[in-house]
This record gives sequence, C-alpha cells and structure tokens, in this order.
Amino acid sequence: MSELAVFIIEVRLFFKGGIKMNMKWFYATLIFAVILVITPGVSMGKRGDMVIGNDRKVSFDYTLTVDGKVVETSKGQKPIEYTQGKKEIIPGLESKLLGMRMGEEKTIVVPPEGAYGIVDPSAFKEITRSSLPTTIDPKVDMLLQMKNPEGKIFIARIAEIKKDSVVMDFNHPLAGKTLYFQVKVISIQ
Repeated sequence: MSELAVFIIEVRLFFKGGIKMNMKWFYATLIFAVILVITPGVSMGKRGDMVIGNDRKVSFDYTLTVDGKVVETSKGQKPIEYTQGKKEIIPGLESKLLGMRMGEEKTIVVPPEGAYGIVDPSAFKEITRSSLPTTIDPKVDMLLQMKNPEGKIFIARIAEIKKDSVVMDFNHPLAGKTLYFQVKVISIQ
C-alpha cells in the first residue's frame, strides 16, 4: 500500500474519531504526502530526512587528502554540485555518497581503481629536451601543462631527466593514489 493511501486512511480514522483538525495543518500535510509519493528519486531516511538517490542534484563540501597532505578543498568556496548517477564525479566517491543524508558528514576512502586508476607503465614517454620550452629548468616531479594535437590541454609530470631527454609521465597526477575525502552534504534536490 502506498504512503499516500496509508496517510488518507489515517486521516479518515482521525476524522471519524470526532477530533477536529486544523485545516491548514491538514492541507500542508496532504501536500507533503503527495510530493513525497509522486517525486521520483527522493528517498527518505529513518528520521524522514532526504537522502542521496539517483538523479538527485547534490551539493557537498569536501577536503581531499592524499598521502597525508591536503590536496584541495571546497571550504570557503562554492560547494561541489553534481547529479547522482550521471558519472559527473569519480565513481568511487559517487557510489559512497549514495544514501547519505543532508547535513551528514563522513570520511570516504576511494582506492585508485575507483578514482584515477592504477599507474599505467605505457603512459611514460621519453621526449627530447629540445621539445620543452627553453624558459624552464626541468626537475623531477615538475608538472607541465601540455597540449595534444587536437588542442586539448593536460598535465604531465617529469618522471626522469636524462642527458638529452626527459621521461614524461602522462598518467593522471593522482593515478595509483588512495584518496581520502572528508565530505559534508549541503543540499539534496
């Protein structure tokens, strides 16, 4: 039996008992019950609060820690917004946000397979030093902004420096890393 049907039965029993009901309260409760039943994707938790479900627009604050260091945070900035189930954020984070309630906070651990993948050895390429801009002094772990033939900009890391060449790592900078997110759900729509 639907939640709306149960609600209507309870209201009828309430009226049959001879108790007079405030009509504003009745209509407000009825509207809430109808919204609850007909709004797709809205889940209600044990306490009656909204929880993250598929197709819900969610905003959350986060702090990302990798190897014990804070890498980035949204605190003091605009919260991250995404739609659950639309693959707009890394899959390991999205799957662990599912079911969280508005206002809830927790630490989410995402292994490399659920984030930016494991390090791909074939993504290391040796290029001549003359291919680098003359204005930089290359150093190991230096990140360089590069452009592919289609004009797409990406980041590459200098993994090794040789006499006449450098070995570039084209893996995502967080590939192979376990990510620790401290999250707080701000809103669910």
